[in-house]
Amino acid sequence: MMSTATITREAHIGDRSLRIAFVTETYPPEVNGVSMTVARVVDGLRARRHRVQLVRLRQNTDTWSHTDLGDEVLMRGWPIPRYPDLKMGLPQTGVLFDLWSANRPDLVHIATEGPLGWSALRAARRLGVPVSSDFRTNFHAYAQHYGISLLKRPVLAYLRYFHGRTACTMVPTESLRRELTDQGFRDLSVVARGVDTVRFNPAKRSDDLRRQWGARDEDMVVLCVGRLAPEKNLSDLLSAYQAMCRRQPRAKLVLVGDGPARPALQAACPEAILAGSLTGESLPVHYASADAFLFPSLTETFGNVTPEAMASGLPVLAYDYAAAAQLIVSGDNGLLAAYGQSDDFMGQAERLAADPQWARRMGLAARASAERLAWGAVIDQVEALFHAVVGGSHGVPDLPLSPAIGEA
Repeated sequence: MMSTATITREAHIGDRSLRIAFVTETYPPEVNGVSMTVARVVDGLRARRHRVQLVRLRQNTDTWSHTDLGDEVLMRGWPIPRYPDLKMGLPQTGVLFDLWSANRPDLVHIATEGPLGWSALRAARRLGVPVSSDFRTNFHAYAQHYGISLLKRPVLAYLRYFHGRTACTMVPTESLRRELTDQGFRDLSVVARGVDTVRFNPAKRSDDLRRQWGARDEDMVVLCVGRLAPEKNLSDLLSAYQAMCRRQPRAKLVLVGDGPARPALQAACPEAILAGSLTGESLPVHYASADAFLFPSLTETFGNVTPEAMASGLPVLAYDYAAAAQLIVSGDNGLLAAYGQSDDFMGQAERLAADPQWARRMGLAARASAERLAWGAVIDQVEALFHAVVGGSHGVPDLPLSPAIGEA
């Protein structure tokens, strides 16, 4: 394995500005981990003087249809069933072929594997333009939560075929790389994700907001941020909260996010505070005003909310996989439950509630850990991989995002 210094030095030998076509079917102001991460990477690459042409779907807030704005190309999409605020692309191979024939990029990077991503793959390969991709969402894992488990195998086969036709696929954790390798994926490179420690910061704690929640200084506020949807395993969240209430009867549960499971959650836990989807400064204020973060999802490829909560000074309880497995040292800067073991998750939640001082110490350690997760290091990784793909290199070593969490 090459050292970080060696990789970084070699990545910038003969460095030049790249013309990158970045294709995605989700982008801010849509609120989800993929859109926010894609925006960070696009902005980071542009800041380093790469010419990034963003190909994305026209959103409800846009007033024009397919338009080439030079650095932004808007394409038609269709609302996703049960997710009316999100869209999937429509086949656009011909449009993209003509676009890139007239203005050929050095690289096409595909962030999402929907119809627009498939069209981009076909157009780029037809033109002989190198292609890289991201594996960001466990679509095949979601199938079982929506009563379509029979589709799991064909969806996985499609994803394997799709990514197999790109020069490399970026995945956010080593554990996901191992899992996908076992399932027949190849040319996988680990590119972790960073967190904005200025935006997500314990200093944004709001006593006024806590009073709105009915929480006194000594009351424990438990937070969860994410879509309210079946694949987020919210039944474990409610069970863990109830376990915490046995130790902290005045504990409050605050849910940030929206989705199809909201009515069922309201019925099952009427005392929960449902804040809805939040953006701007309201989101980091909600994080910082809580005392602990519970994340019971079992279907994440990474889980951006984990480092966001840690940066906000919260001890995170999550299952031992994805970002949590990579970032949390259990009992030091957060807590890990054995994957899929609901009883362990509930037991850990009760331990957290039983010792508020321990929870605060873990929150301080979580903040210190998050301060090592700089976005600049992530852009270093992406930039090095893009240069390697354009140069025809294979088997590019991974650039560590930061010193291992928990190391001295």
